[in-house]
Amino acid sequence: MYPSKIRDHLKTGKPVLSTSLSCTHIATPTYNLKPDWVWIDTEHSPWGVESMGSICTDGRKKGVAPVIRIPWNDPSYIKKSYDVGAVGVMIPQVDNVEEVKQAVHDAKYPPIGERGIAPWFAGQMDNLSQQDVVDHANNETLLILQMESVEAYEQIDDILAVDNFEVILVGPADLSASLGHPGADATHPKTENVMIDMAQKVKGTGKALATTMGDVEHAKRWIKEGYTMMNIGSVLGYGTMGLSKIFQDIREEYDVDWWD
Repeated sequence: MYPSKIRDHLKTGKPVLSTSLSCTHIATPTYNLKPDWVWIDTEHSPWGVESMGSICTDGRKKGVAPVIRIPWNDPSYIKKSYDVGAVGVMIPQVDNVEEVKQAVHDAKYPPIGERGIAPWFAGQMDNLSQQDVVDHANNETLLILQMESVEAYEQIDDILAVDNFEVILVGPADLSASLGHPGADATHPKTENVMIDMAQKVKGTGKALATTMGDVEHAKRWIKEGYTMMNIGSVLGYGTMGLSKIFQDIREEYDVDWWD
């Protein structure tokens, strides 16, 4: 689908839901679950944009907004991700105003920024020209910046005042580590307090607030706090939990004990 409707959906204040695409070959079954967007990770996962193939354009055709988290705030990663068809590019560990402005510069076409013009994915879509993409990209795509450190939190008012990025995503795991509690995720009171304060600071800025949670009940809680752009676990993770429960039930019925 072009243009994507995700920016309109974010403006409603209703939950805009995602799951992580744990491995590229399950993209189509994931899209068939009707997420609003999918989190495609190239920061920690063992692949890059050269492995994307038609994953992003397939998602667009199904009305899903593919979001690629890139390894770092680097123009080569940013433009390649948009050019393979990502609706959103997520940049990790953006810590200050200068880094925000650099991201905007690299992610937006002129006159806002200086993103190079070569939207390769247009040729993989029906009735879409590269000129269509150039004309609409600044109003269609998402630039998602991750707030994951004490440094970024201490400058958050100035960061939120920068124009032309659409989403601030709080990364609870790295934020907890920065607060001195690695591995605590959003369950530590210090992290929780920062996340609650972030929800207040974002109000009225025109930015959407996002995060990721592995636990469904945690996700529901933070949606109520204002984190309406929510990633919930992964298809692989929830699928393996479901299959584990099936194995457990059958083994209990037949008193199978060799996995105890």
